[in-house]
This record gives sequence, structure tokens and C-alpha cells, in this order.
Amino acid sequence: MSPTPAMTPDEIERGYNNRAAVPDHQRWLDAWIARSAHAKQALSPSIDVAYGNGGDETLDLYVPRTRARGTLMYIHGGWWRSLDKSDYGFVAPAFVDAGFAVALVNYTLCPRDTIANAVEQCRRALLWLVHEGPARGASAPIVIGGHSAGGHLTAMMYAIDWRAQGLANAPFVGGASLSGVHELVPLVQFSHNVDFRLDDAEARRMSPAAMTPTTDAPLLLAVGADETSEFVRQTDLLWEAWPRNHPRGVAQPMHIAGRNHYNVVLDYADSASELTQATLALFGE
Repeated sequence: MSPTPAMTPDEIERGYNNRAAVPDHQRWLDAWIARSAHAKQALSPSIDVAYGNGGDETLDLYVPRTRARGTLMYIHGGWWRSLDKSDYGFVAPAFVDAGFAVALVNYTLCPRDTIANAVEQCRRALLWLVHEGPARGASAPIVIGGHSAGGHLTAMMYAIDWRAQGLANAPFVGGASLSGVHELVPLVQFSHNVDFRLDDAEARRMSPAAMTPTTDAPLLLAVGADETSEFVRQTDLLWEAWPRNHPRGVAQPMHIAGRNHYNVVLDYADSASELTQATLALFGE
């Protein structure tokens, strides 16, 4: 892994404050909500299905009318401190229309809890899908994915010792980290760290790029080409760090032209987009 570049606090703020970097971000957030409301109305998902004992350990489950060909587990973004699974309902229709179930996962937000516990909750959600998903119409194979903080949580699933969880192999066949944060040390100086409560040691412990993956499952890495240089660097960093997880036939991380941190994820609302098609390809059919 390449060393983290030395950055001033002002440079870190410019690199990671996405709302400041995208002045019309509310336009795109409003589009998420509108499209998600439409998806909920059209597809009638099971809402707030418990995958654990904690009050925040719930998921929304979208299933196709016929037997599912597999399941996408999608983890929402928001810097581990905001937003909700329901804001990402617009991700579901393209996959449901293609015959796949979609599980949108919640986790306890900072500062009420830690990033480390969000990782544990996502682990529990995956195990729930393995054991309980098929009876709810969410069958294997499983692909995991997430946007921003959800991209980080997706990558963290690659570093879990799944044999210690009673499984012979990782419970997923692929993953997609979109605009993910994979090396957390710069965030110690970021203004949002008042909620993250990271020190240098915990930031390193929660950095996928500093870990060794426990599975060869392919990991699609994508970012909007118009995102800040730090988000582009974070994507390229994990590509460099985890060569064993490059998807077959993919020569480089995906830099999606004309997309910023907020509209890039809306590519999932387009069944024909490169991002949607590349994620569908992870199912390996």
C-alpha cells in the first residue's frame, strides 16, 4: 500500500467534505428520496426486517416475483453518521427487474456507536442472509455493495475470518465499493471525527487497505470522475492494495465520467449503466 500523503487539516477538509465539494448536493439527495419512494410503492418490500437484536439492526428486503437468482446486500452511505437504508431504495428496481433480491441494510450511526460496531452489524446482516434469507426469497449467491461509508463497510467484509463464523468460505461471491473510504487515517483530522471518535490506531485498525483479504472474491471499485481527488485516491488505493480481488477482465478501477459523489450512485437507477451491468456481472452467471 502506498503511504498516505501528508495533508494539512484544510486539505483534508476539502478532500472529504462532499457537501462543500458539491454545492447542489441537495438536488441529488432529493432525487434519491423521490426515486426510493417510487421503488417502495412499486415493489412493496418487506420493511425493517430484523437481522439482529439491536433496534437498528434491520433491513429492507426487495424480492422478485419469481425465485431470486441471487441477492444484492447493499449498505448505505452517510459517513457512518447519517442517512438510512430507505434513502437507497432506488438501487433495488434494476436488480429486482433482473431477477435478483436486494437487501438494504441499516446499522447504528456514529456517535451513538462506533465504526467498528457498524462492521460487526454488517457481518451479522450477512450471516442472517445466509441462514434466513432463502426462506424470505433472498437466495444465494450473495453480492455485497455499498456507497461511501457503505463502500468501506463492504470492503471490511473481505477481511473477516469467515471460518471463525462457522462458514467454509466467505458468504458472498463478489462485492462493489462505490466511492468508498478504504484508508481512514486522514479522517482523524477531519471535522466529522467529532462523531467518528477515531485515533490513529483505531483508524488503521478500521482501514481495509491496511488489511489482507480473506477471500479471492472479486471486488469492483468505482468512483465518480468528478469526485474530490481524495475519493479518487481512496478507490485507486484499494485497487493497488488488493490485486487478488480484481474482477476478471477488469484492468483498472472504474472512474465514471461526469459523476460526483451524489449523482454517481444514481447510476444504479439505470439498468443499462456500466455500474449496474458491472455489478450484475459479479453474480457470475
